Amino acid sequence: MAKVKALSVALGLAACVSLPAAAAAEWTAKPGTAYTAPSEGSRPTDGQSLPDGHVAVAPKGEIAKAWYIQPTKRYRHAILGDDIEAGGLKIELRNGKTVELSLPQNRVFEDRTPRLVDLDGDGESEIITLLSSSSGGAAVAVYGLKAGKIALLDQTPFIGLSNRWRNFAGVADYNGDGALEIAEVVTPHIGGTLRFWSWKDNKLQPAGAAKFFSNHALGAYEQRLSATADFNGDGRPDLAVPGRSRDVLHLMGFIGDARELKPIASIVLRSSIAGAIVANTKGGNTTLTVQVRDGSIWDISQ
Repeated sequence: MAKVKALSVALGLAACVSLPAAAAAEWTAKPGTAYTAPSEGSRPTDGQSLPDGHVAVAPKGEIAKAWYIQPTKRYRHAILGDDIEAGGLKIELRNGKTVELSLPQNRVFEDRTPRLVDLDGDGESEIITLLSSSSGGAAVAVYGLKAGKIALLDQTPFIGLSNRWRNFAGVADYNGDGALEIAEVVTPHIGGTLRFWSWKDNKLQPAGAAKFFSNHALGAYEQRLSATADFNGDGRPDLAVPGRSRDVLHLMGFIGDARELKPIASIVLRSSIAGAIVANTKGGNTTLTVQVRDGSIWDISQ
């Protein structure tokens, strides 16, 4: 029990005094033999995109593709390894037409690839982005197509200081309330707060938070240091996300009828996670594969 209480304090959780019974089986890390990072998709070919950007693809709906455009050095943060950010967003519609959005001079997309997700279940994708302000730092911003134009639907507050960033972590109905949540880590290089935002009535509403996480290494290209799967068998998606030093992988979920955000398990690794976290589920069992900083590969399972 003392170890569990210590873990609760370390994660900034107010009321974690025991782990759920479903998490009783121990999660362990064993040396792996194969690691292949998930594909990030194709590169844009329009000649105006980010040098390290990719095209997001939606399986259905009016919006077929989305990518960042208008490379700019007007926001010199270099959080993703260079000082080139995006000054605009471009979408391709199912009929082949394209629509562009240009940001004002005090804004950039501090991101590599937008995410196309049908957040409200109406069959049309919204566009999830990481938007940064020259004075306020980053926000999660959700765009949609309205009257043939790309429109901002809602965003989180900016962090409040320039050169403060946040990283996307996942999207799913994590708390089982029927609405999708966007998971993110705010300031992953400075303490790191894991936050969940529910998409309800076309608004982002706070749904849970815990401290001391990091899903990005300062200056790294790779943003995908998190994965979503059901880790405790309760039928709800959970989130795998590293602690602030990235050498401990925490499995976080909204537990029980009260849907409290709690740790399901924490797995200590020999070095900090460096590559995209890969989740594979077969027969109801999930294995996580990670590559750490020393180049070794680890398979994590029960």
